[in-house]
Amino acid sequence: MKISTDTGKAVSLILIYTALLFFLIGVAAHLKSDFHSRALISRTGLYTAAVLAALGVITLLFSSTRKQG
Repeated sequence: MKISTDTGKAVSLILIYTALLFFLIGVAAHLKSDFHSRALISRTGLYTAAVLAALGVITLLFSSTRKQG
């Protein structure tokens, strides 16, 4: 399945902004980590943010290096 360069860039930006959202959820849970479940949410949010950010950057790099046509 071929994806155009613009679509690849759009998908990578969506992944990066979703990673930012999960990072903020993880930080907010860390600030309120009085309970064990919130510490688990904090770790999960931060790990998910790291994975999504890595996928977003990889997608952005591949979509920018690919030639159109």
